[in-house]
Amino acid sequence: MEAIADRIIPPDPQTPGGKDAGCAVFVDRQLAGPYGRQDGLYLRRPFQPGAKNQGQQSAAGPTQRYRTALAALDRTCTAKYAGKLFAELPDNDKDAVLSGLESGELKLDGADGQAFFEEAVRDVQAGFFADPIYGGNRDMVAWKMIGYPGARYNYLDWVNRHNERFPLPPVSITGRAEWTPKTR
Repeated sequence: MEAIADRIIPPDPQTPGGKDAGCAVFVDRQLAGPYGRQDGLYLRRPFQPGAKNQGQQSAAGPTQRYRTALAALDRTCTAKYAGKLFAELPDNDKDAVLSGLESGELKLDGADGQAFFEEAVRDVQAGFFADPIYGGNRDMVAWKMIGYPGARYNYLDWVNRHNERFPLPPVSITGRAEWTPKTR
């Protein structure tokens, strides 16, 4: 998942990529929690294919879809790239695999590769821009990149000031790392 996150959000000189920003940690935590377990959703049969706007219509939740698709992805890469897993491929081959999934040209045995790609992109993006308390956006890198003030209690003076950089660093729900209590 880290290798996928780093290709969806590649590192550049100013900003770390998806791996170093903690996007895979975010996805892992989401899959281990209520989202992954489908808590609160109606999960009784019959499961029928629905319209795309109805979302996923199956007993398999996000956790199971990820497990199935990641295993199928590694099997496909192993067969196509001389025994190499996705994470072991050079970046240009990783990009080719992901492009194939996106377009639907690359098929995964036992998983919908195109649907997996869409879900992974959505989840990695959510991890990149989420509050760091959830495991992604490490050191608030995404918020710093876009100039988002974070969970500040009040920045009303800046709401109508367009195209001006907010002068203060972003704040997470838990505050900033440098705001640690002093011990005696």
